[in-house]
Amino acid sequence: MRLLFVVNPISGGVNKEPFLKEAKSICKNYGLEFKIFTTTGVNDNEELSKVLKRYHPNKVVSVGGDGTTLFTAINLLNTEIPMGIIPLGSANGMAVELGVPQKPIEAFKDIIMSNIIGDLDLICVNKKHYCIHIGDVGINATIVDGYEKDANRGMATYAKYFVDALSKTEPFKIEIECNNEVQHYEGVMLGICNARKYGTGVPLSLEGNPMDGLFEIVIIEKINANVLIKAGLSSFDENFLDSQNQTLITTSKAIVHFTEPRLLQLDGEIIGDFKTLEIKMLKGAVKLITTKCNVYL
Repeated sequence: MRLLFVVNPISGGVNKEPFLKEAKSICKNYGLEFKIFTTTGVNDNEELSKVLKRYHPNKVVSVGGDGTTLFTAINLLNTEIPMGIIPLGSANGMAVELGVPQKPIEAFKDIIMSNIIGDLDLICVNKKHYCIHIGDVGINATIVDGYEKDANRGMATYAKYFVDALSKTEPFKIEIECNNEVQHYEGVMLGICNARKYGTGVPLSLEGNPMDGLFEIVIIEKINANVLIKAGLSSFDENFLDSQNQTLITTSKAIVHFTEPRLLQLDGEIIGDFKTLEIKMLKGAVKLITTKCNVYL
């Protein structure tokens, strides 16, 4: 077996070396070939593509958070190479959704031992941007934008941008074309969900299933400020959704129009301002190494 580790060395500020040292020892002990690809932030897609073509791995091991999972998945599109996830980022939401062990070395053992390969969906936005977990427009995208630009990290910094965005949030008009209908809404946030919860544990949709060929659009019509502040600062149960006024739409493709350009974030990355979003589900686009702990099988 040939393994390719795709490692984001800075994700979540987590040191990857202790995991890699133990993983290398396991590989050597059991005669597994391996190669390590480390992202640098410069031409990563092109460089990983070259490595995949040269090395021909049997399995790819994504080492990082949700952003690393997405990066790895995008580079495995149109291949039959399966990937597994090692949760070592600041947000490991997708790993939690898919029942991946939170201890990295246990997750690695599952990857090398499991013969269960599932079909993981990927969302495509405007034909060139991808989302494997959750994206949104509105208040959360504004918070992420401010947080990304700040040199500081941690919950205190997050809270600063959270409170600022909350005080400035105004509802905006949304037109959605899908399921042979055109509907009009007004809200402070529009979520695009391939799964159910953000990496913080905050639930956005109880219907999300990253392996069913469908995604959910969630429109948050107005904010319960007290509950939302708690949501932003801690993980909690799904009763949160009962306190929010929201509309949920399940579909495989949609076109969303805003009256003016709105900031879009996908899997924690700011993409840009858009007046129109063309959203399409790529059903089973990525092969996922998983286990029976995955509730979506």
